Amino acid sequence: MTAQMNEPITIERDCEAILIPDGTPIEVPQGSVVFITQALGGNYTINLNGNLAQIGPKDADALGFEIPEEAIIKGNVTLDDGSLNEDVVWRQMRTCYDPEIPINVVELGLIYDCQITALDDDNNRVDILMTLTAPGCGMGEFLAADVHSKIAAIPTVTEVDVQLTFDPPWGMGMMSEAARLESGMF
Repeated sequence: MTAQMNEPITIERDCEAILIPDGTPIEVPQGSVVFITQALGGNYTINLNGNLAQIGPKDADALGFEIPEEAIIKGNVTLDDGSLNEDVVWRQMRTCYDPEIPINVVELGLIYDCQITALDDDNNRVDILMTLTAPGCGMGEFLAADVHSKIAAIPTVTEVDVQLTFDPPWGMGMMSEAARLESGMF
């Protein structure tokens, strides 16, 4: 089954979701009728009784879908020298979308820094410094948790730390050119 925008879908089992924009966790009961407004990066933004919420890839089956292909890590995660391929980390972060804006956090310019530290036994620690489009965004912790879980899913990554900062404050100039074009902010 593919995601059909704005067609009613009946939830097949109770599942977790996050209310947008305040980030409050909720349970969507089996039998609820929802409408998908956005399906990106393995997450589904739904309209539930006039409220927006986001359902993660682990609960895709509650919507009648399989785990989305983009939620599965592909390619070699290590370089020839055995170190973690930083491109894989950035690719994973590109699967994290603001639930209200159909642009990933990398293209939005929300990722300020990515540091990989090799640990013993071919394990790695990844430290991410990121921001939000607005300091009062209720989805901040959720976006940080989404980045955390997507990076933690990479084989050989055993530690992840995602920190939110507002220094420097985010501005539209931090968006990639493609993101500005897509959003009409060019």
